Amino acid sequence: MAEQKENNRFRGMMGLAAKAGRIRSGEFSSEQSIKAGRAKLCILASDASEGTGKHFKDMCQYRNVPIRIADADKVSLGQMIGRGPRSSLVIEDAGFAGVIVGLIDGGNASGK
Repeated sequence: MAEQKENNRFRGMMGLAAKAGRIRSGEFSSEQSIKAGRAKLCILASDASEGTGKHFKDMCQYRNVPIRIADADKVSLGQMIGRGPRSSLVIEDAGFAGVIVGLIDGGNASGK
């Protein structure tokens, strides 16, 4: 029950960030945001390909952008933000990124 509640909070926060226009999704847009220095957090789908995962992990490590793997597949990740299937997305707002990291890492929505 608690895990479902945290998953709902994660989904809700992702939807809110998308409505606020603070998410860039898809491999091309995500990569451009990271390279431009706007990305505060990168999220990969749980079923993203090994090559995609390595590419984004290396790029994020080089540019000091936190990266997390969501407990969601491509279809679910895209649905959270009102789009089609997405392997990757970035959050371009530090506030949203902090809360989402907290939810992914342990259910702590305070962002700390």
